[in-house]
Amino acid sequence: MEKKLPKEAYGGVSGKDYVPYITDKSKKGSNLAVMIIGIILAALFAASTAYSGMKSGLTVAAGIPGAIIGSMLIGAFARDKGILGKNIIQGMSSGGESIASGMIYVLPAIILIGSKITFVEGVIVGVGGALFGIGCLSLVYNYLIVEEHGKLMYPESMAISETLVASEGAGDAIKFMGIGFGISGIINVLTSSFLNVVNNTMTFVGSKFYKWKFSTEVNPLLLGIGFIVGLEVSLTMFAGSILSNFGIAPLIGYFTDMAANNMNSWNDASIIINQMDVNAISGSYVKYIGAGMMLCGGIIGALKLIPTIVVSIKETLKAKSSNDGSTEGNSGEMIILLGGVVIAFVAAFVISGSIKMAIVGAIVSLILSLLFVIVAGRLTGTIGTSNLPVSGMTIASLVILTLVFVIMGWTSLADNKSLLLFAAFMVVAISVAGGYSQSQKVTYIIGGSKKEMQNSFVIASIVGVVVVTGTIMLLSSQLAITGADAPFALPQANLMSTLTSGIMSGNLPWPMIIVGVVIALFLFFLNLPIMTIAIGFYLPISTTSIILVGALIRLFVEKMCKSAEEKEVKVSNGISLSSGLVAGGSIIGLIGIILQVTGVITPKTPTGFAASNMMAVVLLIVLVIATIIPIMGSKVKKNEK
Repeated sequence: MEKKLPKEAYGGVSGKDYVPYITDKSKKGSNLAVMIIGIILAALFAASTAYSGMKSGLTVAAGIPGAIIGSMLIGAFARDKGILGKNIIQGMSSGGESIASGMIYVLPAIILIGSKITFVEGVIVGVGGALFGIGCLSLVYNYLIVEEHGKLMYPESMAISETLVASEGAGDAIKFMGIGFGISGIINVLTSSFLNVVNNTMTFVGSKFYKWKFSTEVNPLLLGIGFIVGLEVSLTMFAGSILSNFGIAPLIGYFTDMAANNMNSWNDASIIINQMDVNAISGSYVKYIGAGMMLCGGIIGALKLIPTIVVSIKETLKAKSSNDGSTEGNSGEMIILLGGVVIAFVAAFVISGSIKMAIVGAIVSLILSLLFVIVAGRLTGTIGTSNLPVSGMTIASLVILTLVFVIMGWTSLADNKSLLLFAAFMVVAISVAGGYSQSQKVTYIIGGSKKEMQNSFVIASIVGVVVVTGTIMLLSSQLAITGADAPFALPQANLMSTLTSGIMSGNLPWPMIIVGVVIALFLFFLNLPIMTIAIGFYLPISTTSIILVGALIRLFVEKMCKSAEEKEVKVSNGISLSSGLVAGGSIIGLIGIILQVTGVITPKTPTGFAASNMMAVVLLIVLVIATIIPIMGSKVKKNEK
């Protein structure tokens, strides 16, 4: 069999006439070995994405890494399942990652408002949202996957499909992922997330008339994310940090120095305004400007989706009049969808304790989820899951639901917690819809079973919900730490907690929010990416600067290549190595924090040179060299030309 996709995979024929890579419909991709591998990878990608997402505010799609790892594991444990088994594994990996990409936006916000979340609450809203998202997308499968074949290009689905078809080349990818995992693991064991024997953060602060701050955290996980997302996104985020740390904070600092000695910060009576350093200024003022930017960016993003919403609903209703385009029935889809609806109402009663709130909250959440789930499925076909505007859709949904709560008079701390749990249902449904749509497109292109992918994705999603909820609860003491020294940035969760608690209490600092909105409008009129800049504005500059270093390494690799073939190979290997950096940093970092929290290990306090900025510089040089050398040493094979 020729090892490439048919050209019709990219269009040129109607969806119902497309002949997939595997034409034998009797072949199945799953067995016990495949399901065990898929469940393990779903759990690993869920935990890894939860950790890295809360750390950086960015997540990395798991489809391609899942396909690469799946190719190796299928070859070792289920060779007879071949490419169909590899497809099931990549889908389950994506399922675990999709859950984490949604839940980390909202669940940590419950901790940030001063409340607590139980395991049962997290699991029930997560499972309900996952089933609802999968059920809704399954019912519009024919429209999104079949009828729109060649019109909705599904760029990441096609990349995953190409990876699966070319899976005999996965050996190099696995090797580079292993190298990245090793580099990241060693550095993380030495630094604060584990033993803390060396300092990995260099910090420079201006404390006189111009209060500024520059910092870089030597974190392999963040560097790997920078290499994967590339220079444009990384530089845009860093620009937001420059504006925050060298523009807005010093400007506010200039005026705080003029305040009278008896004037206190608006949100903390223990802080004297004219004694505020740059960290206090950022926490009390700058972050609310960033919240205004993200709020405006999210609303603008949602408004720009209105044409897509209208088209999606119209085409979906039209598509329902035609047959499903599949010999596999839709009874399973209805069961999953109804399961999500039933769990939504059960969860509403469990989390609210009020029949009225449960009914109102569940109905509003289901309507908003349905709306944005269809949009998420369609947008995945256009831009892929990595660029899916989950933040914008979640912010728009949350603001609407918050206003409903305020109108109903539900404004207590307990009500705020219930509101955020309803929001968790919505964001999981939206995020899972993108991942599921992407995985089903791969299945359609390869020639796998739609129902097999559906069932596998459901299992992976449930595993992801359990793992992510458990991870958030294990890290709750770390997530509760705020300020400049917080171990987790939590930009989205901070925004959710700031907006909901501020609107419900009436204590939102509207002048700063409005300034953020004005800045966002300025960016909009210049056609600049509001949310990317806003996240950079909100994140610590220590995070965005190391992400930029990763992007600059990718630029260096690209510029040093002498041919397009060499560039393709080295960038591909660099992405595999970076995936290993992210996985190693996430998994080893998570294990380290769990061991610290449980008292198994006691981190040291670095002293002398090990605690200095120069130590961090040395560590950064070592990390950069260790990353570049394997990538630049990779060769173009003859069969790749």
